[in-house]
Amino acid sequence: MQDITWYTDKVLIRDLKDYLNNPRRMSKADFERLVRDLQQDGYHNRILVNQDNTIIGGHSRKKAMLKAGFKNSDIIEVLKPSRQLTEDEFKRINVKDNLPFGEFDFDILGNHFDVDNLIDWGMPAEWLGKGEEEQLGQGIGEGAGSLAKNFMVPPFSVLNAREGWWQERKRTWLALGIKSEEGRKEGLLKMAPAWNVKGLVSQIPDTSVFDPVLCELAYLWFSPPEGTVLDPFAGGSVRGIVAAKLGRQYVGVELREEQVTANRLQAAEIISDQEPMPAWHCDDSRNINYALKDVQADFILSCPPYADLEVYSDDPADLSTLSYKDFRDAYFAIIKRTCGLLKQDSFACFVVGEVRDKRGNYYNFIGDTIEAFRAAGLEYYNEAILVTCVGSLPIRAAKYFTSARKLGKTHQNFLVFIKGDPVKATKKCGAVDISKAIEAFGEEL
Repeated sequence: MQDITWYTDKVLIRDLKDYLNNPRRMSKADFERLVRDLQQDGYHNRILVNQDNTIIGGHSRKKAMLKAGFKNSDIIEVLKPSRQLTEDEFKRINVKDNLPFGEFDFDILGNHFDVDNLIDWGMPAEWLGKGEEEQLGQGIGEGAGSLAKNFMVPPFSVLNAREGWWQERKRTWLALGIKSEEGRKEGLLKMAPAWNVKGLVSQIPDTSVFDPVLCELAYLWFSPPEGTVLDPFAGGSVRGIVAAKLGRQYVGVELREEQVTANRLQAAEIISDQEPMPAWHCDDSRNINYALKDVQADFILSCPPYADLEVYSDDPADLSTLSYKDFRDAYFAIIKRTCGLLKQDSFACFVVGEVRDKRGNYYNFIGDTIEAFRAAGLEYYNEAILVTCVGSLPIRAAKYFTSARKLGKTHQNFLVFIKGDPVKATKKCGAVDISKAIEAFGEEL
């Protein structure tokens, strides 16, 4: 680039062209500050443009000028190179001009820029995933990478519950005395029976239990320390006990009195005097806005009934006994009322999976969950796939796939929603602090 010199030129603001792949991003607060500076001090920091008037550096300045009162027809001074820049030269100057501000769209960087070039231009390697082996790791503990040490597991959209670390940590949680299956009737799963290797039918035992490690991640990532967690479909004891161990106040609603009793007995044995005792309320979740009208939640976490996949009781008020149409109507109402108890600028997480009807077709339960939260005024913000253990699936999958081309399902969907501003919600949560999680187990970790 030694053959390039820069000179001052004058152009109309309307002739400035945005660079479509500009990776620079500016927060709303910083943008408003820039507008105020332009109103008070005028335009003095010249915009860099290519020979064809494509902006190299100064996209936000241009937008801020218009908001500050400049007109498209105004003439301003810009800096231009003595010749049209090559693509690599353009990108290099664009990145180096914006690098001191440190706010970038990493999707654009990943799709339109070369990682090695970005590092050569001064961007920190850790921003770009270089040294991936050192960053990842399985989870906290021996061999953990920097991402795992900071966030327990790398905060990616695939969470692998099959890893040895994950399973060991799950066993450690359960060893505290968590027995989430207590308080339930046996034989609730309505999925088709498994075929064993001899071709004989065998009943699938027990019911599903919420994964305590996933629960732990949800609290650490999306809820403020010492915040209040609201759970409209409490079920077993896992989410309440994990919340207490991590310093969160848990409030759950559960229809069945025997389940609430079992949960309270477990909590009394496991939770110490220094930890907030979980509160389970025996009530219909459709009444949550009345039963818990004084609750102001900092976070919502729940795993709702998967329609009629598991029938939890004979009570006609139990959602799992309803037709899908009636279930869907009640589900929407419960989510809306629950979200009404959630503070502004807060997250909500639901763990869901698809469910088949009697003909073998999916209900679109995941889509309905997203639609229900949007109808309640929240935005769909994150999705992660929880890869679950295979268990008896290989035995069932061969028959299902051979007879009807049904794929064996080995995952659940972890859906995250936001009420208000995600940046403000993140600030309320604070930095992810896994020290509380480590303290929960001491040396057993």
